[in-house]
Amino acid sequence: MELTNRSKAIAFADDLIILARGETVAEAENYMNLKLRKIQEWAQNNKMKFNENKSKVMLMSWRKREEEKEIDIYINNKALKQVNSLTYIGIIFDSNYIQGKFAKLIFSLAKSAKITWGLKHKALKTIYTWAILPLLLYGVPVWKGVLNSSSYRHKLLRIQRLINIKIAKPYRTVSQEALRISTGLMQLN
Repeated sequence: MELTNRSKAIAFADDLIILARGETVAEAENYMNLKLRKIQEWAQNNKMKFNENKSKVMLMSWRKREEEKEIDIYINNKALKQVNSLTYIGIIFDSNYIQGKFAKLIFSLAKSAKITWGLKHKALKTIYTWAILPLLLYGVPVWKGVLNSSSYRHKLLRIQRLINIKIAKPYRTVSQEALRISTGLMQLN
């Protein structure tokens, strides 16, 4: 549901996410509070109530912010808890979670994929295609917009480079393009 050009609501079953954006943190905070008041009015008119104890707020930015800003967002006249990580229908919103999770998984695989012994190219490619890639692409319609940011795109390419190196078993200085050609895997961006 599009609320305005500065805000959007995404609902799934009884879960709801409200997104608001602004040129500044204060502007986004104001938009969010305005939209939440409108949604609360709708809920009250339909004999519903949001649980402020289960509700959280997370500040996301494309730019690196120097200040650590606490934002004041309210439901039922109570301030919501601000978090750095949020889970919605199994998707974790946290800039470092994906990279860390997949790096651990790939390094675990690496123990079984040495250059002269262990899992071969075909087995590693099968594990990537049927186990790692579905995990990596889960929820892509929700998070694909972050690929517009070069820092997030770089993190995704780093994950793919790690698995390509384990599959192809080349020198570590080989280019990303050569890795993709030798493994036959498409680039994810």
